Amino acid sequence: MEARNNPVIGGKNIEREPRVNERIRVTQVRLIDMDGAQLGIKHTREALDLARSRELDLVEVAPSAKPPVCRIMDYGKYKYQIKKRQQEARKKQVMIRVKEVKFTPKTDDHDLQFKVQHIKRFLEEHNKVKITVVFKGREIVHAGLGKQMIDRILQEAQSWGALEQSPRLEGKNFTAVLAPK
Repeated sequence: MEARNNPVIGGKNIEREPRVNERIRVTQVRLIDMDGAQLGIKHTREALDLARSRELDLVEVAPSAKPPVCRIMDYGKYKYQIKKRQQEARKKQVMIRVKEVKFTPKTDDHDLQFKVQHIKRFLEEHNKVKITVVFKGREIVHAGLGKQMIDRILQEAQSWGALEQSPRLEGKNFTAVLAPK
């Protein structure tokens, strides 16, 4: 839910979009040129005329300052560059997912090796792996078998991943979490 003290107009949050050109309502602003040079404190109308004479926009960059700081820039180009930077950041972002591999205390050696290969593949893909030994019915009486199985799996997988959550019994499940190295 959205907080009530953040005014929203047309689905856009007002604080996120800087005020541009005529939307700047203060009488005086501290003006910065497009090269970064400070031009001093000017009347807003004078600063806007100066920006228009250079065929650029007057953008409020620090609205909380006294007087607010405005910069002369090409606002469309500025928004385009921000959008491109955000796309690059999303491209470089790594999504870590948690994959779960389930076993039972009666899982055979061949099946165990097969599933350990899945664990290896998941860790190489930079995903976390949750190893779960599920006890059905009265198998919970033999929780030691589940602990031995998890220890054996962790022993085989220690070269590919690091133990993030140590093995523990949660209800009828014995779980541990591995993270990629």
